[in-house]
Amino acid sequence: MTAVSLVQLAQDADSEAPAARVDRALDLTRAACADADVVVLPELWLAGAFDIHGSKKFAEPLDGPLVAAFSDIAAQEHTWLHMGSFPERDAAGNTYNTSVLFDADGTIAATYRKVHLFGFDGGEPSVMSAGEDYVVVDTPFGKTGLATCYDLRFPEQFRALVDVGAESFLITSGWPTKRIEHWRVLLRARAIEDLAWVVACNGVGTQVGTELGGYSAIIDPLGEVVVEGGSGEQTLRGEVDVAKAQQWRDTFPALGDRV
Repeated sequence: MTAVSLVQLAQDADSEAPAARVDRALDLTRAACADADVVVLPELWLAGAFDIHGSKKFAEPLDGPLVAAFSDIAAQEHTWLHMGSFPERDAAGNTYNTSVLFDADGTIAATYRKVHLFGFDGGEPSVMSAGEDYVVVDTPFGKTGLATCYDLRFPEQFRALVDVGAESFLITSGWPTKRIEHWRVLLRARAIEDLAWVVACNGVGTQVGTELGGYSAIIDPLGEVVVEGGSGEQTLRGEVDVAKAQQWRDTFPALGDRV
């Protein structure tokens, strides 16, 4: 069994500066590592998932201090760590919504630039570039596909991840309260239709008038909820039985009937 902690971090822009939030996120992450094999944080928590211009303001490169700080924690605590996503600025000056996953040595195991940018003409696409590649990486959950928030609405991405071996999905998010039931249903749908584990961490708190909904969750390959959070800041803990995905696929081989 793989022990997982989901750090459902609050992102209240009016009550906390980004620098203070970094310090608090690091403290919460260290504490979560104490009894977990894998720790996961939400999407764009630095400035707040809906403070798009704030995220661009605080963008930094992949080899910057924010990524380095989380790498140190992963290495010190010997824990796999998904630091959520952060605004990455590349050498050409482009900004991406980039997820970073460290292994238990603190080495970057994978990065994923969000493919489906949210906000239509006025949100993420107005300040960020979309990623071009889907990502599957070996983790304590087996072969794991990475996804971010709005990606959840595109089942073809998850099918593509399954086609290259994914048996679990690791999702970081800043999903709003007003559509939180969509989040809850879609997490279960992705698990059920792909016969895969879903490990998903959402944020809470309010920025630029949008409240995030929480309800981080771990869903098993049959669509059963292993653990689910509420609407406030908390650290959730649950366990993933890595073998269960393949066992269910062997018992109920629906993926083989795709045409």
